[in-house]
Amino acid sequence: MTPEKKNQWRLRNLALLSLLLLLVGGTFAFQAFNQRAINDRIRENIPGGRVHDYYNRDTENKDVFVENYGNVPLMARIRLSEFMEKRSVGDTDFTPIVNGTIRDQVDTWTVMRPSENNLNTRVGDSAAFNTYSNLTFGWSRSGQDAPWFMPTFNRDNQDLMTAAAGHARDWVTSTATDGVTDGATHPGDGTDAYWSSGDSFDNSGPVWPGEEVSHDAAQNLQQDRAPMTISQWAALPNNLKVGNFWVIDHQTGWAYWANQLQAGETTSYLLDAAEMTAAADNIPGEYYYGIHVDGQLISPDRINDFLAADGSFTHHDDLSDFLTAVQNGSIDNNWGNPGPDDNVQPDQINFSIMAPGTIFTMAGEQYRHLENMGDNNHMIIRNAAIRNTNFSTMEQRTEDWYAGLDSSVQARVQRVSDNFMTGSVNGDELTWTAGRRRWLPTNLDAFPEVAADETRVDSSGSPRAFILSLADVVRLSGPGRAFPDHEARVGSGPEGDWWLLRTLATDGAWRVQRDPSIGVLSSHHAGSILGWGGVRPALIVRQ
Repeated sequence: MTPEKKNQWRLRNLALLSLLLLLVGGTFAFQAFNQRAINDRIRENIPGGRVHDYYNRDTENKDVFVENYGNVPLMARIRLSEFMEKRSVGDTDFTPIVNGTIRDQVDTWTVMRPSENNLNTRVGDSAAFNTYSNLTFGWSRSGQDAPWFMPTFNRDNQDLMTAAAGHARDWVTSTATDGVTDGATHPGDGTDAYWSSGDSFDNSGPVWPGEEVSHDAAQNLQQDRAPMTISQWAALPNNLKVGNFWVIDHQTGWAYWANQLQAGETTSYLLDAAEMTAAADNIPGEYYYGIHVDGQLISPDRINDFLAADGSFTHHDDLSDFLTAVQNGSIDNNWGNPGPDDNVQPDQINFSIMAPGTIFTMAGEQYRHLENMGDNNHMIIRNAAIRNTNFSTMEQRTEDWYAGLDSSVQARVQRVSDNFMTGSVNGDELTWTAGRRRWLPTNLDAFPEVAADETRVDSSGSPRAFILSLADVVRLSGPGRAFPDHEARVGSGPEGDWWLLRTLATDGAWRVQRDPSIGVLSSHHAGSILGWGGVRPALIVRQ
């Protein structure tokens, strides 16, 4: 190739390369202007609740509860008041059983106030009704689920009308107090279990006040526990103080739903029946008896409305804390007890209301409450590990620790077995719950001796400290328990303490691990001594 042709060839290649570069450059040149998105919504928060009152004179059924038909949570309270008067044969006038009360002046009726520890016994002026009327609080049917009701058709949240069915008479509709006038505002005949699954009602017309629509029967919430007084509520463990049940301030008669009533929810029954006694049936002549139902609903940010002065009545001292607990969805674990770092004596602690996992300090030692074992016995554990301990020395370290406890604590310690039959199992023999590393074994029952090694009071044993078993830790782990998660299992050392269990493994013994996976259950070499863990002695103490 001649020099001239070589130059031509080079020039052609350079031209092709330039064109290629232009093409490549053109391919990657890019603009993307104004890529935009909007995420928005318009939502109207519509509060709405309705008191339901289903009553039948013939069967004496009376169901009282609250429905939240809005789309925001509510807090609810109801107060019952009663009136009764008698007229003997030949008399012209009726005589009320409570002086100063007047049949057609409902504001003079007697507020139903129960005794502090028994809803079925009225006190004060209200005691006059004990002879003549029995009220059944709550709803409970053996083997049956929660009852069914027909949701309100009246969704005007400015309308104070109740959903009154059967012989119940809504006060807005009629203020009659003659025992016969109709005043229902809602379908149904007021008998027990009138509505059931699959029922519906078409309100075209409308037949009853409200929207011309068809509704299907819905179900009340199942009560977590029977209605109780606020003093009984205060004695509940703190983790059970908020829930689906009614709490009555026995000083004012107001019954409060112990939970926020969420949108679309309906409370369980406050009242299930109002039955006249034989004494009423044997009155010579005639009598009139009536119950007035007053319901009040608020949004959770307005609890002060429920704390406002209430005439001659005084709210219970615990009402503010109760309402705050409902507002927040829980109450502090140490409510009713000293704080976790307050060093107190055993007689200053109310173990019965402690929630599992509560931290407290007693006679110079800090503990975690593990469980209420019943019969006034409570299992507790030292919150921090006694460090520099291994499997061979942990029993002696535990005995030494117990010997140094304050005598006021030792006096409450219950007897446990002197010799635990621990059994043996390796970690690789167990299967574990999915999604949480070595959280709970799912086949512990396949190792009966290990599974059965749970610490209990043993009258044949000795009052002493002990070391938890693998089965103990499994029983105490989970939602609402002493160890709700991995982090709660470790001791309270600066970086969390691992700690030994008494359960054996062929490769050593079991422990709650700190590192590398916090709170997992693992077996390890029994002779290991590491400075950041050890043994956490436990006790069963009697209140």
